Amino acid sequence: MPDLPAARSLLSTATAACHGVVTLGYDERLIRRKRLTTARGESFLVDLPAVTNLDDYWGFRLDDGRCIQVRPADESLVAITGHLNRLAWHIGNRHTPCQIEPTRLLIRRDHVLEAMLTQLGARLTHVTEPFTPEGGAYGTGRTMGHSHGPETPAPEETFGWHDHGDGKLHHHDPKR
Repeated sequence: MPDLPAARSLLSTATAACHGVVTLGYDERLIRRKRLTTARGESFLVDLPAVTNLDDYWGFRLDDGRCIQVRPADESLVAITGHLNRLAWHIGNRHTPCQIEPTRLLIRRDHVLEAMLTQLGARLTHVTEPFTPEGGAYGTGRTMGHSHGPETPAPEETFGWHDHGDGKLHHHDPKR
């Protein structure tokens, strides 16, 4: 099957005609340049001017005018219920992407965070569904971590340094 034309522009709202659909996970929806394949098996090149969070868009406009819809893929998540305000604060303090709904919070499965949330009284349920977490605090975009100190602490300073399975060391000691 021949490739479709490139996609260099995005659509904010649905169009009357849709040529195809791509289903992408949360990480895949942060994109600048990448070859994607529709559900029909047709490939096209995404070539955007900057890295873009597709959560803010309906889909792509191909160079020939046809439109491709973007849908979030099902992912392995944890649905969290309980004292949502308190639990959301603790999740946010760990710089973890979180989907906030009126009756629950959703995060990616993470045994360390799940243990912490259980200790805080949360009720957890493993679910598989699309993940569309809240954007960054300073406008549209993604929740991104920030440095809590040196990448590799000195041996005498290792107490309290840890990662959440992502290989990035950080610290939550309030005395630092």
